[in-house]
Amino acid sequence: MDSFHSSFPTITFFFISLLLVSTIAKDSVEHLSFSTTISSEEYMHGYKLGKEMETHLHFYFHDTITGSKPTAVRVAQGPNTSTSATGFGLVMIMDDPLTEGPEPSSKLIGRAQGMYSMASQEEVGLLVVMNLAFFEGEFNGSSLSVLGRNTVFSETREMPVLGGTGRFRYARGYAVAKNHDLDLVTGNAIVEYNVHVLHH
Repeated sequence: MDSFHSSFPTITFFFISLLLVSTIAKDSVEHLSFSTTISSEEYMHGYKLGKEMETHLHFYFHDTITGSKPTAVRVAQGPNTSTSATGFGLVMIMDDPLTEGPEPSSKLIGRAQGMYSMASQEEVGLLVVMNLAFFEGEFNGSSLSVLGRNTVFSETREMPVLGGTGRFRYARGYAVAKNHDLDLVTGNAIVEYNVHVLHH
């Protein structure tokens, strides 16, 4: 009996230690997970998903690659880009103004920020990755993400809208581009855009 009482603190310490180790191990395993599945109700807590609507946006995109203040700059090229008839391998970063009208002095409504690369060896075909960031009117602070193929000399080009932020959460749709003015000497372009998006 005395031996039991004398070993009781040791046994107690052992069980408390075992309990602590198992708790720490359990917490560590739980924290190894990088994702958690939540219900749509939990996800939408604090954000009311309204009725889906369609919005049509019309504006002009100004891509200036020459002059004292270019809005698109070359950041990379392939080993044969300079001899390619299509500029294959050229990569440009852009921060192009979006305006209400075709004139450069027209009201600025946003910017097209992203990149485009010459992705075709057969024609002037761009891979376009850009955010249309708006800072005027009801869509101030909202943006749309566009990813697609743009064959520059086609009369019209269609690119998908894959998503958006702000007023354009859950957006999906398409953007139609049409050359308004394309200077073949300088490479500068003014492009008319009609964008149709479904969003909440």
